[in-house]
Amino acid sequence: MNYIVFDLEWNQCPGGKEKENKKLPFEIIQIGAVKLNDRYEECGQFQEKIKPRVYHSFHHHTQEVLHMNMKAFRKARSFSEVVTAFFEWCGPMEEAVFCSWGSQDLLELQRNLRFYHMKNPFPFPLCYLDIQKIYSLQREDGRSRKNLQSVIDSLELPKDQPFHEALGDACYTARILQTLDQKKALEYFSVDYFRIPQNRKEEIQICYETYQKFVSKPFRTKTEAMRDRKVASTRCYICGKPARKKIRWFTGNSKNYYCLACCEEHGWLKGKIRIKKAEDNQFFCVKTLKLVSEEDAASIIKKKEALKEKQKRCRADG
Repeated sequence: MNYIVFDLEWNQCPGGKEKENKKLPFEIIQIGAVKLNDRYEECGQFQEKIKPRVYHSFHHHTQEVLHMNMKAFRKARSFSEVVTAFFEWCGPMEEAVFCSWGSQDLLELQRNLRFYHMKNPFPFPLCYLDIQKIYSLQREDGRSRKNLQSVIDSLELPKDQPFHEALGDACYTARILQTLDQKKALEYFSVDYFRIPQNRKEEIQICYETYQKFVSKPFRTKTEAMRDRKVASTRCYICGKPARKKIRWFTGNSKNYYCLACCEEHGWLKGKIRIKKAEDNQFFCVKTLKLVSEEDAASIIKKKEALKEKQKRCRADG
């Protein structure tokens, strides 16, 4: 097994969102990667610029970050050539664990593949290691998401590569990974949402050590999604028995829904559903169920009561 720790640099429309190509809001212009073996030892590097095809001048933000001249990119190979070489360098997909700082690089890589009508070589579902998240889980509070440079400073790792450059950022991400517990890192893999389940059979259900995640197929509306029995179910992920809802699914913003259920054997279960926009104006759900304390259960009850009072005031004012 090899760890492919990679980073991308991309450009966006210099004329702003109004003039961007909606099929390619971010055009990849550089790929950098470090390969680690199963002992976290470095065994290879990859870096190459990509000739832009869609945006031929830098967006002001890209220019500020990269400090590079577009001329250097115009002499580079095409995306198709570079990404083919990159995947060949990665080796067999079944032996590779892809790692990145955050979740966006994998999404944009796949979007660029689709734009250029190239086959997506990743397995489905695509599981990867988000080193930013895993660092937070192992060293911080599990919720914070620090930027790459601040973590390098916190760990007092050498700063001998430029930041905001694909290979440099990949090297720094790899060094952070090398400081983490390998077994625990693998246990908290992330799931990519660029390709979502297209039917009931493809729906994803994963049990982590402290919670369960479920990714649904697409629905035409949010209402249809929340009425789906599998989406709304609260089955205990430890014993598999139905947990009785004490507070049914509720929301204050129509994006995140919460509920509280109780398993007779294992206690309180907090449910959270994030409704995400899929393509073709459809929606899919990411549901998490987690065993929580009495105190956490009480906070859900308070949240529901506060929302109820707010709705009462709004009706009275109306």
